[in-house]
Amino acid sequence: MVKRICVASDNPVKTRAALRAFESMFHGETFELKTVAVTSGVADQPLSSEETLLGATQRSQRARESEVADYWVGIEGGIEDTPEGMTAFAWVVVRTSAGVGRGRTATFSLPSAVAELVRGGMELGDADDVVFDRENSKQKEGAVGLLTGNALDRARLYEQAVIAALIPFKNPKLYT
Repeated sequence: MVKRICVASDNPVKTRAALRAFESMFHGETFELKTVAVTSGVADQPLSSEETLLGATQRSQRARESEVADYWVGIEGGIEDTPEGMTAFAWVVVRTSAGVGRGRTATFSLPSAVAELVRGGMELGDADDVVFDRENSKQKEGAVGLLTGNALDRARLYEQAVIAALIPFKNPKLYT
C-alpha cells in the first residue's frame, strides 16, 4: 500500500528531506509525495524556537486541511539571538490522524555579517545570498551548507529532524 505524504512547502530542499527521512525510517514501504504551499502564520523569519515550532505546527495543520494524505509535514526554519550570538535551526512537525511527532535540527551559530543583516530585518536566506554572493541558497544548500562547505547541507540537516519527528510513528506502542 502506498503511503501519502503531504509536505507543507514546495521548497525542494524540504520535500527531498521529508522523502529521504520516510524512506530511511520505513524501509520497504512505498511513498507518494505531494506538496502544498500554505502559510505558517508566523513571521517570514521566525525569531525564536517557540515561534519556529508554532510555524511548523501550523503548516502541518494547514496541509492537513488542504490535502488528503497519511502524513502531513510542516518544516519551519528559524533563528534565535542568544547571549553567545545568533543561531539557526528548524522545527519539524509530522501529523497523522493518530497523533503528532516533533523534531528539531541541530543548532549552529551564524557569522556576525549574516546576523547583522537578519537583525536589520532580512530573512536568513536573503542575508546568506548577500554575504556569500549566492542566489536562492535557501532552496539549495542553505546557511549550513554554505558554512560547512556542504559537509552538511540544508536537506540533510532537515532530514534528521524529520526522522526524529517520525519516532512516535515508528514506535506507536510506546507513544499512545
